[in-house]
Amino acid sequence: MSEETKELLELVWGTKSSPGLSDTIFCRWTQELLGIREQAAVGFLTLMEALRYCKVGSYLKSPKFPIWIVGSETHLTVFFAKDMALVAPEAASEKARRVFQTYDPEDNGFIADSLLPDLMKALNLFSDLQYVNQVKNKLDPEGLGIILLGPFLQEFFPEQVMYVEGTAVVMGFEDPMLQTDDTPIKRCLQTKWPYIELLWTTERSPSLN
Repeated sequence: MSEETKELLELVWGTKSSPGLSDTIFCRWTQELLGIREQAAVGFLTLMEALRYCKVGSYLKSPKFPIWIVGSETHLTVFFAKDMALVAPEAASEKARRVFQTYDPEDNGFIADSLLPDLMKALNLFSDLQYVNQVKNKLDPEGLGIILLGPFLQEFFPEQVMYVEGTAVVMGFEDPMLQTDDTPIKRCLQTKWPYIELLWTTERSPSLN
């Protein structure tokens, strides 16, 4: 990375990278090395992360404004949008994922169970020792000594239920002109109504899973 590029990025993010570590912006956690302590005004995405050479933190992936500097091996490009919904405030589950990853810097998707009390405290979750042990036993029933990211998020930050509106047409015979998709949810309902057809308001049919 050229000195001009480093200075540009430091100017945009209002920070200065650590001495002697400027080049590691592309191969280490950006929050630590660039001093990104809060949500940045302009974001950063890089092809290098897709190639697993680095990990860009959520403060840069989710900036205050829908503007991102996008890096490749040799160039920088600017992406922007007018839709502020793209940079909505950080959801509780997103914060939990970000905090979890501070205890999992190698991005393994799990942490040692000994770190669970600190993780729960960092997220302002009830962290009484007896309760923590109950959670540990629930999240690690086989006693492997690890806490997986997915089950942890599902336990404390379950995803919201999504509703999809649709119309059902129930006929007494099969009408080839009205045949819709062949999804698991339709096949399931056909065990009760053999000639049911479903018309959804969205392009994608909802899933049973």
